[in-house]
Amino acid sequence: MSIFKKLSILFTLSLVVMIIIGVWIDEINSKRIDDLIKEKYLKVSNEILENIDNKETINDLVTNYKLKKLTDFDTKNSEILFFRKLTFGYIKILKNRFDDEFIIELEYLDEKFIFKTADEENINDKNRLNALVYLDIFLLIIIFLYILKLLSPLKNITIQIENFAKGDLNSRIDIKSNDEIGVLAKTFNQMAQNLEELIKTREELLRDIGHELRTPIAKGKFAIEKIEDFSKKELLQKIFFDLERLTNELIQLEKLNSSKLEISSFSAETLIVESLEKLYINDESKINLVIKENFKIKGDLEYLSIALKNLIDNAIKYSTKLPIIIEVEKNEIKVINEGNRLSKQLEYYLKPFTQELSQRDGFGLGLSIVEKIVNKHNFKLLYSYEEGSNIFTLYTSNP
Repeated sequence: MSIFKKLSILFTLSLVVMIIIGVWIDEINSKRIDDLIKEKYLKVSNEILENIDNKETINDLVTNYKLKKLTDFDTKNSEILFFRKLTFGYIKILKNRFDDEFIIELEYLDEKFIFKTADEENINDKNRLNALVYLDIFLLIIIFLYILKLLSPLKNITIQIENFAKGDLNSRIDIKSNDEIGVLAKTFNQMAQNLEELIKTREELLRDIGHELRTPIAKGKFAIEKIEDFSKKELLQKIFFDLERLTNELIQLEKLNSSKLEISSFSAETLIVESLEKLYINDESKINLVIKENFKIKGDLEYLSIALKNLIDNAIKYSTKLPIIIEVEKNEIKVINEGNRLSKQLEYYLKPFTQELSQRDGFGLGLSIVEKIVNKHNFKLLYSYEEGSNIFTLYTSNP
């Protein structure tokens, strides 16, 4: 899970908890304030009723409690907090939904009084508390957005690093900030620059070496034709053939370190045909092709055909009994040959210049090339030994 998803989940949880707490506090305060107000103005109402015949006392009570006498009142936007039926009248206390004022409505015999109260400080306090909660939620949102803005360059950094890892040596991070992320971007750019120069220098050196080696090899192969001694001629031909093959495999192995893949879509059958063409097999009886389920592959056909060619070549070379079997089923291409089990784990043979001591035919670069091609495609190379047969499986993992 990405950092952004984790932050989003944490922010959502924090926001939900904050809203729940805010609503809960508002409900508690509203109930507490309503109870206090009801108790306060119920006392006022009783005092007015006790002095209903004394106008002067009622006027004093109105002044002391800062009440405002009304002649009429619209109850549409009001909520009844308290109502008590009396023998000769009633007491009613109402609250305006959108104000901090309350209404006291009294009726006794033929007299009716309507009083509007002054603004209640308790309600103002409650509103201030609510405002602080809303402000806290607003600040939480601002902080979250600010953190996302701070971390947003990480997406660009991740993309450029992935591109560089896939072989795009020109990948650079365009971030000019002076914080830790800016320092990271600057450090990566410097590292990428150094690696690009190092890789290009090594590629040029290897290309020059390969070119310089091919020239004397070609001259040597031409000179061999003039040798009349067949045994010496055959030996020298093999030596130069091995030198040429070693040079080609080393150059091919080095190209895999920095080259970019040319992705296309093709069938497993097409891949097998391309691989067999690279082997130049004259005797088709050496191979038994079994296609249980042909499937599509997304990858670099040239490189994958080299990888499969190496597996087929090894299978034929080290098989104790022909034909070998190439079996195709969903997402898997298996190369099966009868022979001795590998004496070490597969990882050992994936390193350059490693092979079975009893099978010193070649230079031990074939599986190393296969491993690099498979890794560049994010595929898998699997090995198993069943019923006297070695099974190398190229697992493509395509959907």
